[in-house]
Amino acid sequence: MFTRVLVANRGEIAVRVMRTCREMGIETVAVYSDADTRALHVTLADRAVRIGGAAPSESYLSHGALLDAARATGAQAIHPGYGFLSENAEFADACRDAGVVFIGPSSAAMAKVGSKTAARQLAEAAGVPVVPGAIPADQSDAAVAEAARRVGLPVLLKPSEGGGGIGMKAVHDAAELPAAIAQARREAEAAFGDGTLYVERLVARPRHVEFQILGDRHGSVIHLFERECSIQRRHQKVLEETPSTAVTPALRARMGAAAVALAQAAGYENAGTVEFLVEGSGDGAAFYFLEMNARLQVEHPITEAVTGVDLVRAQLGIAAGERLPWTQADLSQSGHAIEVRICAEDPGQNFLPQAGVLALYREPSMPRLRVDSGVSEGAEVSVHYDSLLAKLVARGETREAARLRARRALDQFPILGIRTNVPLLGRLLTHPRFIAGDLDTHFLATEAGSLLPAPPAPPPDVLAVAEALAHAPTAGPGAAPPGADPWASLKRARV
Repeated sequence: MFTRVLVANRGEIAVRVMRTCREMGIETVAVYSDADTRALHVTLADRAVRIGGAAPSESYLSHGALLDAARATGAQAIHPGYGFLSENAEFADACRDAGVVFIGPSSAAMAKVGSKTAARQLAEAAGVPVVPGAIPADQSDAAVAEAARRVGLPVLLKPSEGGGGIGMKAVHDAAELPAAIAQARREAEAAFGDGTLYVERLVARPRHVEFQILGDRHGSVIHLFERECSIQRRHQKVLEETPSTAVTPALRARMGAAAVALAQAAGYENAGTVEFLVEGSGDGAAFYFLEMNARLQVEHPITEAVTGVDLVRAQLGIAAGERLPWTQADLSQSGHAIEVRICAEDPGQNFLPQAGVLALYREPSMPRLRVDSGVSEGAEVSVHYDSLLAKLVARGETREAARLRARRALDQFPILGIRTNVPLLGRLLTHPRFIAGDLDTHFLATEAGSLLPAPPAPPPDVLAVAEALAHAPTAGPGAAPPGADPWASLKRARV
């Protein structure tokens, strides 16, 4: 096993990786940008190295700076967390060439699953169901439009590279195709440097259900069951839970087998996630391969909560060459877990990211509750990075017990200094459709009226002034003189 690991990330995931390393007696090396000099992950590590400026390109995305930090501190391995370089095949190769272990899949496996079109072809070859669609060899706009017509409208245009919903366009009418193709291609080229598009049938009211997998270098691959991730905003997850209310034991077995088959076809090692769209629910539900994420997921703690498996510990063991200590038959789920993502954003202002100092930040503490965070009271939330502050994970013997625990915990999570989505999460957990388990990926958009705060009503005095102005003469006798103060006409005191 390693004796020193560099964590090539920041925030809550860096803190979370360091926690397991400390439990295993492994020294940790933090890296930080100029914006993170006093960040929590820096204070918790055994060693810390400055790697550059606040911009990610100058620090957390710099291959050279990270490898220099690893060499300078004698780190034997690098854990990339999620985001940044976690799915970067070039960085994985650079680590190998530098004699440092990359804690994740090989660059060859990343190449097989990193491109959505390549992963789709791999899934088809492995017998994994895919959404009916087409990958046009001719990438002209006309050929993509013709492929969409062959698949049958409505369709979803999707970039071959990247993720997060960037460049994805739903098209319901053939007349919309030219503009949608052009916009999807522009966004994909700007974000990923590749404008390749493919077409899929648009699945109505799908659920997003993913399976956690682990594979070792000795050929063993297992899954650790599903996570329901249908509560999303613009393809970014907001709340996750396990088990899914739509997945029966029979469906779970089929989907788990498909996830393992795909990972085996890719020669996959370490932790990964196979994502599916689910149409319907119960034994007869249809499911389709969506994509594979070649890294640890943000929502991994709920899997840990119901299986008892420390996924970071498993990652470290696999990267060190150890065999998986479990067979599929050894694994089971116990209870229910719900995770909510607490973000520095203002839902009332179209989820505008927030920045500033956390004047008050107090995490709740109660049985069967876990909070993974990367901040502390007095910390400055930067404009340079992701808005995620913390993840609150509640576990219960039943889904209802987990839901109530998560709701109570949010009530005991005061944060001042910036706006957050905590009130929205509280409303979400008490929404009748969520309580009933009636979910799909359009849930937040469909229920926005009851979940997002209504614009504040004007104060009574403002309404009185507006009414007075509306009925005031605009010319002639009785008209208000120029510059007159409308507040002066009010008969009651102003507050």
